[in-house]
Amino acid sequence: MNKPVMAQKGPYAVEVEAGEEYYWCSCGRSKKQPFCDGAHKKVGMKPVVYTAKESTTLYFCGCKATKTPPICDDTHLSL
Repeated sequence: MNKPVMAQKGPYAVEVEAGEEYYWCSCGRSKKQPFCDGAHKKVGMKPVVYTAKESTTLYFCGCKATKTPPICDDTHLSL
């Protein structure tokens, strides 16, 4: 399996809606960051499905190294 590539060194702030599903790009190759556009199919990875519990602003990982996918855990600060 291939490793993810860093899409950006920092999170993406996204307004999410309660009950909606979001497909976070785990491979870093999507052109629709931080979300999936199917680019993972070429590298054998899959997106992470996130269902919003409430309407709020969330910070989706851009470096693809978070230990709490798909949410940023500040791992990018040590890269």
